[in-house]
Amino acid sequence: MKVISVDPGYDRLGVAIMELENGSEKLIHSECIETDKKLSLTERLKTIGDRFEALLLAHSPTALGIETLFFNKNQKTAMGVAQARGILIYLAQTHNCTVYEFSPQEIKVATTGYGKSDKAAVIDMVRRLITDAPVSALDDEYDAIAVGITCLAHHGRTK
Repeated sequence: MKVISVDPGYDRLGVAIMELENGSEKLIHSECIETDKKLSLTERLKTIGDRFEALLLAHSPTALGIETLFFNKNQKTAMGVAQARGILIYLAQTHNCTVYEFSPQEIKVATTGYGKSDKAAVIDMVRRLITDAPVSALDDEYDAIAVGITCLAHHGRTK
């Protein structure tokens, strides 16, 4: 199973491509898609969609793992993230990916064993679990890898 996993956003969006290899999670690719704050929301969404579709075409994943929307106090931000999620889910479905959604707590439990872990604990465990994880990256990229770990673990349980 090859998974494309996402920490959704429209300012920055973490993406990871992972698969199981000999029972272990293997990172194939990860990045943080950043959009220009000077662009309109619709232009930023197009930037995200174009890059995400390029990754789908290049890596041919069979599943999308995506974090559920965390309702922010800022409604404008929440709406932008919801719109980005919609585009990503649509594109994944168009490319025949099964979609798996996980809450922040589920991701933390799968990665660290504790649902209230902080960002530093998640990053530390990602680095321990994924030997080829980036040494230096934005939180969004590490979060996308954590979503991938969660998705692969979930798939292993439901197989």
